Amino acid sequence: MGIIHLRDSEPFCHLPEVLFQELRESAVKRTFGANIHIVNQHDQPTGFLYVIMEGMVEITTNAPGGEEMVVDYRKEGQFFGGTPIFTGEPYTGGVRTVTPTTCYLLPEKALKKVAKGYPQVSEYFTRMMLSRVRSLYAEIVKEHTSNAVTQMEAYPFKKRLSEIMSSPVETCGPDTSARDVARQMTEKAVSSVLVVDAGGHPIGIITERDLIAKVISPDDTDCDVIPAAEVMTAHPHSVSPQTYMYEAMAYITAHGIKHLPVVDDGQLVGIVTMRELMRYRSQKAMLLVGSVNEETTLEGLASTKREILTVARALLTETHSTPEVMEIISYIHHSIIKKVYQICFKEMLAEGYQRPTVRYCFLLMGSGGRREMLLNPDQDNGFIFEDVSDERLPEIEQFFVPFSEKLVAALAKVGYPLCEGKVMCNNPMWRGRLIDWHKRIHDWVQNPEPQKVRYSSIFFDFVPLEGDSNLAQALHDIVFSEIRRFEGFLYHMMSLDLRYKVPVGLLGRFIVAKDGEHKGLLSVKQGGSIYIVDCTRMFVLEKGIQQTTTQDRLNMLVKRKVFETDTAEHIKAALEALNFLRLRNEIVQLENGQKPSHYLDPFQLSKSEQELLKEAFHVVSKLQDATKRHFSKSYI
Repeated sequence: MGIIHLRDSEPFCHLPEVLFQELRESAVKRTFGANIHIVNQHDQPTGFLYVIMEGMVEITTNAPGGEEMVVDYRKEGQFFGGTPIFTGEPYTGGVRTVTPTTCYLLPEKALKKVAKGYPQVSEYFTRMMLSRVRSLYAEIVKEHTSNAVTQMEAYPFKKRLSEIMSSPVETCGPDTSARDVARQMTEKAVSSVLVVDAGGHPIGIITERDLIAKVISPDDTDCDVIPAAEVMTAHPHSVSPQTYMYEAMAYITAHGIKHLPVVDDGQLVGIVTMRELMRYRSQKAMLLVGSVNEETTLEGLASTKREILTVARALLTETHSTPEVMEIISYIHHSIIKKVYQICFKEMLAEGYQRPTVRYCFLLMGSGGRREMLLNPDQDNGFIFEDVSDERLPEIEQFFVPFSEKLVAALAKVGYPLCEGKVMCNNPMWRGRLIDWHKRIHDWVQNPEPQKVRYSSIFFDFVPLEGDSNLAQALHDIVFSEIRRFEGFLYHMMSLDLRYKVPVGLLGRFIVAKDGEHKGLLSVKQGGSIYIVDCTRMFVLEKGIQQTTTQDRLNMLVKRKVFETDTAEHIKAALEALNFLRLRNEIVQLENGQKPSHYLDPFQLSKSEQELLKEAFHVVSKLQDATKRHFSKSYI
């Protein structure tokens, strides 16, 4: 029966009946018993596409430590094993029967013969993802985009400057006359010329404004004599070609410039202008990040923060990957928080407080540190100071105690809720010298009581936002040093973090809260995404990896041979799907005047969305199992 179903599925539905019959006639029927490995991960191709006639198989990939992790199921009418036929590469996952399973085996020779006339067959298998989560997610995002009522151009938030910059750039030498520079601008219809040295490195920029101010306006200037070196603005600001357009807009606004050279490894490769950036989207949305730097009041920043909803809706509408959307949203949050910090610092000085002569660093933790913030993150922050004598502590506290209170209150006023666990810089526990932080971390690691482990889970994702980032790096070194000294801490972290299971019962039904504020709802965060974040963090702490985003951490774990590539891809797909559903839910809640939350009613989702949620939870559950086995085996 399975091969009949195959006739109506991709990519075989495109074949004429005669070719499909040839495939059918070449098929070999074979039956496998229950719990049999038909193929193993990394095996060489058997030369067959397996079409399931009856039964069920599970697709597996190797989790950390070599344990198998189930990432998908295939049943009657579905198939497996096609990709290696056209790539020649080993199997990216294993296949094990769940029940006695009968398959039709389509031989490689017959498939390749069909693919010659219908290349979409081979293209389908070479691009097909192993994970069902990824394919379900892609379908739902596509549907979300096509059904979106409000479309807003979010293009520049996605693109890097390398994709939109003008290149090659008009240049001149430092000895070129001002008249020749003006003529060059006119002939090439450009508003600036870069001045470069003999090696092609930019040393200055001449804009129309420079020519007017330094050549045309003065009465005694000879445009045939004055050289470019005397007209140019030396040491022009520049950015790399990998810079995102939203970052470029913020940079241009912050520095009050209209022309931004793009430099790669010291070489001039392009230029972008404010005018060019503005062509790509509406002014209000494009200037959101830049407007943060222009705000001087907390009320203005609160208004800007509310605009993040518009940006998030636009980005999600344009089918950006959810990790990218979160990173952009986090970038805006960071900009706002940094501006609040600067306003409060300025107020402290205006009120007569004396800033102590000490190196310090303001930290963001939790989702802010991972650059995975959504629409309503609370405050997780702290201060590090350089090691000074105990005698100097009163001087430091005299400034930073009232400053911390002012800062926390200001952030709350702008729209960042207070942390329920008081993980904020106005709590003495979240301020201190490096030596103080070392003592705290040592205590957390050596005495891993539940509350201390919870603190560490938030803290270990810290990043510097203001001040001396070298202090943050020193703090990272302390963290990894302490964990190496007592690696059993990771076992305790695992035991606490993974006490709970995903909210799906044995029969595949969602488990929702039975009473209380969230009756009838489940948490996409606490039931799923937080476990991916926590499990990944445990592995990077074990390996001393300093990447911040969960996606980057997973990529690094692949490079370190801790995770298989396909394992990491399944985990990333599940995390992306969970965060997509959560972000979309938050957008709807805000639009309805509600407080954004990670709780949702799973039964209000479409059937395909419910299936996606269950598949993502399934991946999370398997990651939990693999993490428990790894750390139990390694540290007990």
